[in-house]
Amino acid sequence: MRRVLPWLLLLAAVAASAAWWSGLVPAWHADGIVAGDGSREHAHGHWQCAMHPQVVSDHPGKCPICGMDLVFVADGPPGVAAPGGVAPAGDASSSPAAGGAASMPPAAGGVAGRTAITIEPERQQLIGVRTDEVGFRRLEREIRAAGRVAYDPKAFQALSEYREALRAQRELAGSSSPEARAGADGLARAARLRLRQQGVSDEQVREMLRGGAGAESLLLPGRTVWIYAQVPDQDAPLVRTGQRMTVRSAALPGRVLETQVSSIDPIIDPETRTLRVRAQVRTPGGELRPESLVEARILVASTDVVAVPREAVVDTGRQQFVFVVRDGNRFEPRALGLGREGEGFFEVLSGLVPGDRVVVSANFLVDSESRFRAAAAGFGGSSGTAPAPAGGHAGHGGAGAP
Repeated sequence: MRRVLPWLLLLAAVAASAAWWSGLVPAWHADGIVAGDGSREHAHGHWQCAMHPQVVSDHPGKCPICGMDLVFVADGPPGVAAPGGVAPAGDASSSPAAGGAASMPPAAGGVAGRTAITIEPERQQLIGVRTDEVGFRRLEREIRAAGRVAYDPKAFQALSEYREALRAQRELAGSSSPEARAGADGLARAARLRLRQQGVSDEQVREMLRGGAGAESLLLPGRTVWIYAQVPDQDAPLVRTGQRMTVRSAALPGRVLETQVSSIDPIIDPETRTLRVRAQVRTPGGELRPESLVEARILVASTDVVAVPREAVVDTGRQQFVFVVRDGNRFEPRALGLGREGEGFFEVLSGLVPGDRVVVSANFLVDSESRFRAAAAGFGGSSGTAPAPAGGHAGHGGAGAP
């Protein structure tokens, strides 16, 4: 008995505190708002689960899915905001006469399942809302690709065949036999086509035929080696000849070899889904051996483009959108068309213009409230109490009703 008595006293104290607190905090009811002094303010609305907006009832209770208490959602009487300091998009308190943000029609490029909401500045500060301005930026991106030091007998053989075909073409140029000349021309074209399929550019072929560096390094290491980098196919459209490339190897710790993209294969490898990019690297000490693994990095620069911060974009997997801020407290979901990504920004192809302000922090909370309000509008509308959907809401009202 001595052990039970302290617990009974504690429970009595908690009950007394709850009764005292309930006299101070306003209570929400479906047919009005009861203040602490017992006065009633008329308000029409319905009860809804904050986590499962599809659960709607005409009286208090608990959600049959998660067990949470239902939240009263007002249908927008003058001067009454929804709980939590966030007014629904169609709330009359958002009108200029009520001193709130001006009501705006849905913006073009709206997002399915979301709606515009109003969040007062005090509430924004409480949940940590931050915004940033959309503007022009020069995006630079670094493409990383696995590579190797080339050992390519096929390319070397194709180059040798092309050299022999050119020599035969020159020797038969003065021949009186049209068939011989046509045959030599055909061999030269076929050999050049094989080189092109190997990704060897015309400039590289001319340099190799002049005796420049490159031909022998396809087979044996020397002071110049070929680097073959495998660029993922989604990055292939960004790669151009002449772009800066850096090469790193575990065999040369701490060293970065500078070069440029020399040529690009015309065909994607169907097995690896990569595009082979070639570059020549000078290694005075001959440290890189054929088939050695390296890491290649290609720097891709762009012109000035409209860009939005990466953290502003909400990506559901099916759509990408941001919340655009209007008049300081109006948050509108806006669908986007996005392009390349670089340095923490996305290129904007459609949906935003320079000068727009977007939410870059607390997006999840803003998105949750937007979805909640959209679901509430869809189920409850503005005509008063929403009917409970078949299959679960009819029994929902009885469960947990006071």
